[in-house]
Amino acid sequence: MSAKTAAVLAKVRRMIPPMLENFHKGQLGRVAVIGGSQDYTGAPYFSAMASARLGCDMSHVICTPAAGAVIKTYSPNLMVHPLMRQSPPEAQDSAVSEGPTSADKIASPIIDMLARLHVLVIGPGLGRDPLMQDTVERVVRAAKDKGVPIVLDADALQLVQKDLELIKGYTEAVLTPNVVEFDRLCKAAGINNSESQSGTQRVEALANALGGVTIIQKGKQDYISNGKVTLVDDLEGGRKRSGGQGDTLTGSVATFLAWRKAYIDQLWNDPETPRLDKQEMIGLAAFGGSAITRECSRMAFLKRGRSLQASDLTDEIHGAFMGLFGEVDESSSKL
Repeated sequence: MSAKTAAVLAKVRRMIPPMLENFHKGQLGRVAVIGGSQDYTGAPYFSAMASARLGCDMSHVICTPAAGAVIKTYSPNLMVHPLMRQSPPEAQDSAVSEGPTSADKIASPIIDMLARLHVLVIGPGLGRDPLMQDTVERVVRAAKDKGVPIVLDADALQLVQKDLELIKGYTEAVLTPNVVEFDRLCKAAGINNSESQSGTQRVEALANALGGVTIIQKGKQDYISNGKVTLVDDLEGGRKRSGGQGDTLTGSVATFLAWRKAYIDQLWNDPETPRLDKQEMIGLAAFGGSAITRECSRMAFLKRGRSLQASDLTDEIHGAFMGLFGEVDESSSKL
């Protein structure tokens, strides 16, 4: 890895909680993934499991009942809440689903959960059903009001594309678009995404247009920017691109964001000074998630080659963490 990447990872490591005996369940991360519909059950599972395997204490999936019945069979370690609903068959082709009252009703118990969560991931397996999208919009607005960090990916980016004001200026938001999604967001923001621009220039232009949200532009290198500070993750990844790898990214970023809260709350002592800045840590969390995902991909590809699947990344998360960060020293981190 480059010297710059190593220096950033050293900062990221400061955000990682040591395993202290005085911690109790939930302090080191309560993350919920909102997604999972009748046709898409793998994506929310991979995201939630990435969060859990990286070290989040409590990992939730909020999905439809049909998806929930399936996801529960994947792992007993996830807490599955079948609170989302898809439009009735006769309404699925309509621009308006069952109306705002239905979306409000569905969103209500999810919004009630926000006080018990540290981070939301929205998008994996969400689909484009109007009622699902309407519900998520209400949850996003409520999360903003409560200051809950949000990671948006996949079909949640459709909401942003249609209404940039939904997350514009909300600096606790992290977007993880692929190449196609990035171009669509640029078009929606009126940005001329010229090939003559560098990756840094493109991601900074979009981040600034969205008012300082953090964007991870996925690609050969991952460009991470809030418009003011840009980090470039040049770690080697695997050469196989299979569906679901981006879900490892969202879950990993979410766990680092949850650890950010633990750091801000000073649940352990960081012996280095000055302490990490609250806003800087958004970018560091995004970089940490990016690094874990790329290292998982590299390790899995070495073992699986062209047969690599998203589940293979899940199996490599702990090994990737240890390779990048090692054991976090408990003795120097006690209060």
